Amino acid sequence: MTDHLLIVSYLGAAWLAGSLIGLERSYHGRPAGFRTHALVCLASALLMVVTTHQGQWFSSTMPASAINTDPTRMAQGIMTGIGFLGAGVIFKEGLTVRGLTTAASIWMTAALGILYGIGFLFPALLVTAMTLVTLSLFRWAESRMPSQHFADHVLAFPIDAVRTEAQVRELIKEQGFRVKSLSYRLVQRGTVYEYHMTLQTLDRQNLCRLAERLRDEEGVLEFRLSPLAE
Repeated sequence: MTDHLLIVSYLGAAWLAGSLIGLERSYHGRPAGFRTHALVCLASALLMVVTTHQGQWFSSTMPASAINTDPTRMAQGIMTGIGFLGAGVIFKEGLTVRGLTTAASIWMTAALGILYGIGFLFPALLVTAMTLVTLSLFRWAESRMPSQHFADHVLAFPIDAVRTEAQVRELIKEQGFRVKSLSYRLVQRGTVYEYHMTLQTLDRQNLCRLAERLRDEEGVLEFRLSPLAE
């Protein structure tokens, strides 16, 4: 009976830890949220419980020497398999890659499930708290730290009214940006000239100011300004 209570406590703790981490992900609208993290942590813990209680698979008449328990092999299999689930939440939009933090949280949740499953509660509880702090409080701190912001920018002019590179760079500089890279393209059978740039700024609000400026700029045929995820 005591053994059963331990199993319930291990699985319950894993389920709760995964749920708390998933709740933070769901709150921020991430693709893998509350249910995914809870199931990942619970499944990892369950597999480890099955491995550490391997003796209960066999009859009482079987000698103990016939039972070969190696929980580390199950842990390796869990962490290898979870990589496929983590890869599923990472996706690319243009030059922006999203889902890396969610993939890392899934990987961490699986690791926590392993700890809860073998009853290694102190580091499991400690790392659960550290994970929640990282996902929540670090987000708050990160939003208040000075950081560089990048954007993918395409600026198009009619071929008979195209701005020179120097004029374009000056226009971008006036709005608080630095041009990190720049390329050129002639499209629509030579009637439109495009500048394709990667921009850098220390103030995210400069993106709005640049968009407003270009919207009213005479001679601009069209533009695209796409912030890149940090």
